[in-house]
Amino acid sequence: MKPITAACLVAFLSCGGATSAQTNLYVGGPGGSTQKMFQEKIIPAFESGHKVKITYVPGISSALVAKLQAQRGKQEMNVVIVDDGPMYQAIQYGYCEKLEDASVYGDLYDAAKFGGNAVGVGFVATGIAYNKDTFQKKGWQPPKSWNDLTDPKFMDRFTTSSLSGTYGVHTLVMFAHINGGDENNIEPGFKAIADKLEPNVLSWSSSPAKLAEMFQNRDVDVAVWGSGRAYALKKTGFPIEFVYPEEGAAALVTAACPVVQNSAPKESQAFIQFLVSPQVQKWLAIEGWGPTNSKTKLEGEVAQNVPYGKDQVAKLVPMEWDVINQNRSEWTNRWNRTIER
Repeated sequence: MKPITAACLVAFLSCGGATSAQTNLYVGGPGGSTQKMFQEKIIPAFESGHKVKITYVPGISSALVAKLQAQRGKQEMNVVIVDDGPMYQAIQYGYCEKLEDASVYGDLYDAAKFGGNAVGVGFVATGIAYNKDTFQKKGWQPPKSWNDLTDPKFMDRFTTSSLSGTYGVHTLVMFAHINGGDENNIEPGFKAIADKLEPNVLSWSSSPAKLAEMFQNRDVDVAVWGSGRAYALKKTGFPIEFVYPEEGAAALVTAACPVVQNSAPKESQAFIQFLVSPQVQKWLAIEGWGPTNSKTKLEGEVAQNVPYGKDQVAKLVPMEWDVINQNRSEWTNRWNRTIER
């Protein structure tokens, strides 16, 4: 047998050896318990069926979109998973590649479709969270309406995020909606919050973690919050309940997109399709994300605590993020001058 020459070895590595090489995939997404779910269940399940090694890059939505902007032309991430507001910005700025056709996308609710460049992988409802024990002790009826939050009995017992956070944006838009306005006419929202809601605010929470802490310390009894966050706190044994207001809960859709100029386009597309499969949707529901795939079947406590099924999804009020993102800087300046001062 002839010895293998250096030239033959190079040829082997550049041909047969390369075809079996493992592809690296970088996925940006939420941290915390969601990151743990991805790293312990979702990522190993995908890697077992593909020649790919996934590195999960945790970060808040705005920071991940900022990373895409900083890496324009030399993107390091292959897939990003962010909230709908920042996702619409990412699409607008041209950071998301077009999705390939896949049969699984036909099973998704319309509210999970982002015009062909991204897809919703989880629903969260923004509504009203309250301390059930406190309400029972004081003989208060559970809140049913956004307007209930303006009741003077909640003075210094209410919180939500400022306009820097999604829950704050949802609060402003929903108060505009129920007072005759909308995203294109935000004035009724500002007026209602300044005149009726702000007097009840103990403080504007700086983060979802801070809001949870305010509940746990018994600093507040009621808040505008997300169903997923409320469910996470409830699982710790805290007596929190979540309400879909009768006027509707604001829709928060966590979405995924394949990044442009992608070093692993095929694997990126396959991973996003995997995220909206019924099995992965069931795993994500454990973390408080309602299924965007209509064929996902949930049971018991999980089914009761996430937006699940046609009727619950229909209660979600979609946000006009194109309008919000266009005006958000101006709204924030006004908010800081007139609301949170």
